[in-house]
Amino acid sequence: MAHRIDLRVYFVTDAPLTASRSLVDVVLAAVQGGATLVQLRDPAAKAGQLLEQARALVAALAPTGVPLIVDDRPDVALAAGAAGVHLGQDDLPPATARAILGADAVIGLSITHPGEMATVPWDLVDHLGVGPVVSKGVKPDAAEPMGFDGLARCVRMSRRPVVAIGGMSATAAGPCIRAGAEGLAVVAAIAASPDPRSAAREIRQAVDTALASGRTA
Repeated sequence: MAHRIDLRVYFVTDAPLTASRSLVDVVLAAVQGGATLVQLRDPAAKAGQLLEQARALVAALAPTGVPLIVDDRPDVALAAGAAGVHLGQDDLPPATARAILGADAVIGLSITHPGEMATVPWDLVDHLGVGPVVSKGVKPDAAEPMGFDGLARCVRMSRRPVVAIGGMSATAAGPCIRAGAEGLAVVAAIAASPDPRSAAREIRQAVDTALASGRTA
């Protein structure tokens, strides 16, 4: 598959962190600041609510050209007209998601430990979300952080682009890019900020600077 999308600043939404604000407003602010990809993640939402959110974001993002990915739910992604889906290790297998979404959809897969790299179906996924790298972030039940060395190890084994996740911020950009990641998947650093546009801009600048300096992995 290997659909090429811009992973530099991959904003992942978080319902508790944006509960007092408009989700669309937060997402658009992040995109105006430099987010290059958006994932709708709301595991507590019922299917109908998630679909409504996804459709609203697809419509709002259309003029920007920034794609929307839906976490866990290929059925919702298909119904909303989203670009694709992101799957965790315990979600539907990539083969099932690909059968639902078709060949043109983008499918990302989470990797929480280098040992999981051996089971990646490379012909079915387009990129990997690797982490947690720095911290568990908004997922207290996440795996233990693998650090930049663990990220670099996963990158060396990967046949698809890698985006780093878990405690991502502007200060993590340099080490993650040097480890070989193509970008950062950012949750709290943008979603919890009172100014998502400025937060996204700071991270985008840090990522672009690190990419311009080159990778060492």
